Amino acid sequence: MIKTMKNRKSYTEHMKNKATELNNKEVSFVLDLYIQMVIDEALYNYKKNLLEKQINDALDSKDQEKFYEVAAKYNSLIRHVT
Repeated sequence: MIKTMKNRKSYTEHMKNKATELNNKEVSFVLDLYIQMVIDEALYNYKKNLLEKQINDALDSKDQEKFYEVAAKYNSLIRHVT
């Protein structure tokens, strides 16, 4: 009986463990969200820069069709974010 009592945790210890577990889950969620935001921002900037380069290339080569095609993609990307 004495051994069983020693292995049992008090209500306070259980509550502390649950609070710690919940806090760890919240921290993990926030970190995951932050990481996703960083990845999304990097991907957005990559796509934006790529389209800007393609627009400049189309202008340099005086390729009107390519310019309008890429400019439409660029505008769509910008509108989607704002």
